Amino acid sequence: ADVFINFASFRSAAASSMAALKQPTIRVVAIIAEGVPESDTKQLIAYARANNKVVLGPATVGGIQAGAFKIGDTAGTIDNIIQCKLYRPGSVGFVSKSGGMSNEMYSTIARVTDGIYEGIAIGGDVFPGSTLSDHVLRFNNIPQIKMTVVLGELGGRDEYSLVEALKQGKINKPVVAWVSGTCARLFKSEVQFGHAGAKSGGEMESAQAKNQALREAGAVVPDSYEAFESAIKQTFDKLVEEGKITPIKEFTPPQIPEDLNSAIKSGKVRAPTHIISTICDDRGEEPCYAGVPMSSIIEQGYGIGDVISLLWFKRSLPRYCTQFIEICVMLCADHGPCVSGALNTIVTARAGKDLVSSLV
Repeated sequence: ADVFINFASFRSAAASSMAALKQPTIRVVAIIAEGVPESDTKQLIAYARANNKVVLGPATVGGIQAGAFKIGDTAGTIDNIIQCKLYRPGSVGFVSKSGGMSNEMYSTIARVTDGIYEGIAIGGDVFPGSTLSDHVLRFNNIPQIKMTVVLGELGGRDEYSLVEALKQGKINKPVVAWVSGTCARLFKSEVQFGHAGAKSGGEMESAQAKNQALREAGAVVPDSYEAFESAIKQTFDKLVEEGKITPIKEFTPPQIPEDLNSAIKSGKVRAPTHIISTICDDRGEEPCYAGVPMSSIIEQGYGIGDVISLLWFKRSLPRYCTQFIEICVMLCADHGPCVSGALNTIVTARAGKDLVSSLV
């Protein structure tokens, strides 16, 4: 294996990620935890870059290569994976900061294109282990990817490295991009959105400035998020017309069995019956002995005689009866080896015989 998926908490994620990076076979480390100390993150990034390795995250939902492999909770349930055409590779590369929005974009891209080939959420922390431009440049070298969709957000200057790559001609495939957070200007003071890195700061970090810079660098940037889907469709359709994309012939994926809990709720199947008898019943939340719930037995301080009366006689016997049962149990209980002699002594003594008579 060359990909390490780290589900550790923010307290231990850095140490275990560094240990993984030091393994010669590990090429990529994905850190799911949010809130990893920034100093630790910087050390991980520096080590990874010095050793030609990749850190995905922290605070990433993961990534997916359609039809092959997915990291963490990327793309959600099996039903969602099928709806978003993620069971086979498409022609679009996708990268975003937000994991939640990446799942939304998988659906959007599937509606207007032949689906994604690979999708990555780099994570919403201030210092992501890999940048948007890192993945766009990587997508540019994957022959199966014909265009790239990028979803950024306000805060930080990560998007400007992508702007420079576009200006320098390092990317020769169409890039459709949008930076979310244009509403931040409506607030009178700095606003912290969901991610640690998503906060309105200086003008250079605003969504409007980033969108304008990407547009001037040659990316296809719509006027609003609502127009993002249309921009993706127009770019894809143009590539199809130019013969650069041959839409993938769709096929029917294998039928996935319905989840058992869903099937039970819908009434399609029934759960196997539990043990039912006239003595005990465990069909509900707690077992019942002769109709008396276990919680009542504990709350009312029932003894072993009371429980035996419920199990053997199917009713609650009077106290003198349950006390007699308990005495019998105590007298006949096995307390160690050679108990037959002790029991005989007790029985003969109760019968008024002498000690010798109990042994012959």
